[in-house]
Amino acid sequence: VQLQASGGGLVQTGDSLRLSCVASERTFSRLAMAWFRQAPGKEREFVSTYNWYGGTFYADSVKGRFTISRDNAKNTVYLQMNSLKPEDTAVYYCAGSRSTGPYEYWGRGTQVTVSS
Repeated sequence: VQLQASGGGLVQTGDSLRLSCVASERTFSRLAMAWFRQAPGKEREFVSTYNWYGGTFYADSVKGRFTISRDNAKNTVYLQMNSLKPEDTAVYYCAGSRSTGPYEYWGRGTQVTVSS
């Protein structure tokens, strides 16, 4: 499974961005999909997930500002990011999993930079 993330960019505090991740997988609807991010000098951290049965979960740091969604007909998962803050600056990665275990498929990441 190949994942291609896009939609990152340079924005100002309070702006919005929508990230997209397209999967090369016919059974995309059966994949749990997630977004992670990694800021410079920090560990990669979980942002949000949308599992195959419709459950969505968010890190506390983004709850109420970010929304994950998916379009199974387009093999795409989205991350709508509103009210962006400088601390949201990171490379954002999409990931997929066929199980409830660790995510085994990873995209290459897209840079999000939020200026103050």
